[in-house]
Amino acid sequence: MNQEKYAIVDIGSNTMRLVIYLRDKSGRLKEIQNVKAVARLRNYLTEAAFLEDKGIDILINTLQSFQEVTRHHQLEEVKCVATATIRQAKNQNDVLERVKKETDFSMRILSEFEEAYFGYLAVVNSTPFESGITIDIGGGSTELTYFEDRKLISYHSFPFGALSLKKQFVKGETPTVEELNSLRVFLINQFKTLDWILNKKLPIIGIGGSARNMVQIHQEYTGYPLAGVHQYMMSKQDVNEINHFLQSITFSEMQRVEGLSKDRADIIIPAVEVFNCLMECVDTDKFALSRKGLRDGVFYEELTKEFGLSIFPNVIEESFYDLATDYNININHVFNVTESAMMIAQLLNKAGFSSINKEDAKLIKRGVFVYNLGSYIDSESSSQHTFYLLANRTIDGLLHKERLIIALIASFTSKAAFKRNVTLYSQWFTKEELTKYRLLGAIIKFAYSLHATKRNIIDHIGLEAKGEELLLEITCNKDWKPEHYQVEKQKKHLEKQIKKSINVQFLIK
Repeated sequence: MNQEKYAIVDIGSNTMRLVIYLRDKSGRLKEIQNVKAVARLRNYLTEAAFLEDKGIDILINTLQSFQEVTRHHQLEEVKCVATATIRQAKNQNDVLERVKKETDFSMRILSEFEEAYFGYLAVVNSTPFESGITIDIGGGSTELTYFEDRKLISYHSFPFGALSLKKQFVKGETPTVEELNSLRVFLINQFKTLDWILNKKLPIIGIGGSARNMVQIHQEYTGYPLAGVHQYMMSKQDVNEINHFLQSITFSEMQRVEGLSKDRADIIIPAVEVFNCLMECVDTDKFALSRKGLRDGVFYEELTKEFGLSIFPNVIEESFYDLATDYNININHVFNVTESAMMIAQLLNKAGFSSINKEDAKLIKRGVFVYNLGSYIDSESSSQHTFYLLANRTIDGLLHKERLIIALIASFTSKAAFKRNVTLYSQWFTKEELTKYRLLGAIIKFAYSLHATKRNIIDHIGLEAKGEELLLEITCNKDWKPEHYQVEKQKKHLEKQIKKSINVQFLIK
């Protein structure tokens, strides 16, 4: 097997996918190929739970198509996993035998627990949620898990999914009012059998194509300005709004809805109804999407075996390590700048010119880490690149708004540039919040000017109020003239934020 490439075939009840990943220099798996086939195997599972020959033929033909791609990439070992439809088929041994005989793949049928567990594993390793309820609605089953302090507490697999619900409750292309009412009663009753989800008031994290499509529709519907769907948040009102919108249009119109895959047009309403009813039972106003799901969970388990753990100790730290690797960030330099930035923040607090709390301190540390990251692309326009990259790149462990805040702070060059960057998102923040972020950005920018030559010459920083100005004393262990030039050039941005003149004096230890 090619050491750098990993592949998995995911045989779902609605779709089949071949996904190929490349392991990059940070060790992260980066998706390089995603081949999808809408097989709808669930439609070929009889009431007696036998997969019809036509369904098996579609499965084999699709796998043979996939193997043309895996052979091209010279992938000799490919993981091949199957979920609800194959699991529920009484003739699964015959299916396994045909797959082994007629294709390059050896199919593994996941148990209900494994399917739920891998989804949970993907969520806790790629999102910031310490506790929550995951839901992965496929074509023929729906997996729920409840985790607390990132530990799996309970799981359940319901033998229904978007396709089977459509088949059971909806006769036409879109449901009638009566059909929707019947569906809702059924779902509420099913969810109420799980006492461990009732009134938990925890975030619900959706996994899979239906959840992703609902989020994509909402982003298009609202004109969402940021890229990416992973860790996107929706409220109960948002879900209801999309639900009502989809129910108000014709099937022909639905097939043209931006963000909705055409092959999901007939099953999206039952799927959204599942999310809606679950939010009602859990009594929560928070629905988040995890783009990482079963396939990612399979690899998380595989790739972390050598470390003896399957849960990352800290999702955000892992993400920032990936950024450091991808953009050649100098960790030692970051550590030195962080120390100076935190010292300045504490001195300003003590002198009464700021009120930087623990959460702000975290923002400073993260902002320092990725400050000027855009210089990797172009040093002349590094600020613009820094903002765009951070605002639009998925960072596991950071919700979209948190990611945007880091982008604003780390790209800070001036108040005018800050205003340009925040224009599209100004309604997301209060005036006081934006003032705080400008201050944090100015502190980081000033701290970097103190380390302009990356020699780590700063030993101590002192601050003293002298009438109408502040005296900032910088004690150095080496010649400080190059740093002095940069400090004098950049201090105006900090002065504007604290509304005080700053007199900087450099001293040799």
